[in-house]
Amino acid sequence: MIGRGSSAPRREGASQSRTGWRERYNGWLQHHRLSAADSMSRVIDNPGTSLLTWLVIGIALALPTGLDVALDNVSQLSVSWDSPAQISLFLQDEVSDERARELQQELIERPDIAQTRFVSRQEALEEFRTLSGFADVLDSLDSNPLPHLILVSPADSSAQAAAIALRDELQSHPGVAQAVLDMEWLQRLNSLMELGRRLVLAVAVLLVVGVLLILGNTIRLAIEGRREEIVIIKLVGGSNAFVRRPFLYTGLWYGVGGGLFAGLLVAGSLWFLREPVSDLARLYQSEFQLRGLGVMGALNLIILGGMLGLAGAWLAVARHLVEIQPR
Repeated sequence: MIGRGSSAPRREGASQSRTGWRERYNGWLQHHRLSAADSMSRVIDNPGTSLLTWLVIGIALALPTGLDVALDNVSQLSVSWDSPAQISLFLQDEVSDERARELQQELIERPDIAQTRFVSRQEALEEFRTLSGFADVLDSLDSNPLPHLILVSPADSSAQAAAIALRDELQSHPGVAQAVLDMEWLQRLNSLMELGRRLVLAVAVLLVVGVLLILGNTIRLAIEGRREEIVIIKLVGGSNAFVRRPFLYTGLWYGVGGGLFAGLLVAGSLWFLREPVSDLARLYQSEFQLRGLGVMGALNLIILGGMLGLAGAWLAVARHLVEIQPR
């Protein structure tokens, strides 16, 4: 029998604790900070391995980057060479001065031709004598081997198709031995540059695959070295994302370091070539200067290296982490 002064028995047992989203977010953020700092310290604690990895990644990224910078400099140089289209009409040897001037007058009256200039064979010989330095050899010739020349400027010099069509038409004109479009060499140069860019792209893709394989192998070795630690973390309930995070930061630091090394290699190569290129440009009365990556280019290279590092680490972790399970 229960007396008046006694109280009812209390129920005791375990109660479920609920964690709010703010606590979960702070814990997630704190683990990111710890993982980043721990992975950085592990990379720095192995300077020999880290330097070799950074150097290999840097060389793989610097090769296509350097080639692309070289093509950009050639493109910059070709812009200064880009001039209006001009057609050179080399007349047949039997065409006289009078007939050549009549042909020049006929051409200047055409609406698709803006300007013409007649260069006689004697004028061409004197110009060649002055520029070539072979005056003694030319004096020994019995006759002038150079033909009359008419320089034709199309009305629409920016339209390549129209200039080519005009060149083909003038080629069949009576008295014309050969019609040469002076912008053809520039078109060939642009075609070669386009081919070079495609080759650089192909090389870049192959080297990027190589970087991913290098990073994947490096992260695989790191996973094998911490196998027992991973097993213990999984035994106490650690998720794959929790285990994966430090290795992703390791790949990130390797990629960022490789991108930094690549930028230094490209900058050093350009510095090594800058003075000879400037001397060569001065010999051709040009103010051309080598252009480097710039601040944004170097930053983009470091970001690219970091992204490749993350991608390579993710691929390696996704493949090898599932194989490590507590027994």
